[in-house]
Amino acid sequence: MTAENRPGDRPTRSTPGDVAPGSDAPAGTPGTGEDICPVCKGSGRTTSGSTTSGRCPTCDGSGRIIEGIGGG
Repeated sequence: MTAENRPGDRPTRSTPGDVAPGSDAPAGTPGTGEDICPVCKGSGRTTSGSTTSGRCPTCDGSGRIIEGIGGG
């Protein structure tokens, strides 16, 4: 069993500029902040009814996204 398959483990992005599909920018970008993924609600997994169907495509399984903050 790999670390990716263990319950509770979440992938991390260690490469600068690596961005999840649902994120606005890479982590650490000025004017951004981390938020819980609105699709999986922080679990990193998607569900269909009562069945877990796999890694969340919005946050790429991390349970977190990077969003722009501030007024506009």
